[in-house]
Amino acid sequence: MMLEHYRDVLDIEDLCEILRIGRNGAYELLRTGQISSFRIGRTWKIPRIALEAYLKKQSSLSRY
Repeated sequence: MMLEHYRDVLDIEDLCEILRIGRNGAYELLRTGQISSFRIGRTWKIPRIALEAYLKKQSSLSRY
């Protein structure tokens, strides 16, 4: 998939870069659970497979 060159666990900067959105938008996706993630202290971590699942779901929704 298109995210192969990213690590298995992404950070907020990676998420912003991939989705081409700002930090506020990225944090909102994480806070609302639209993208599965977890926190270590104050740092959000996003499994790459969770982002891939989100992108797949969004692309299937946009077809209708």
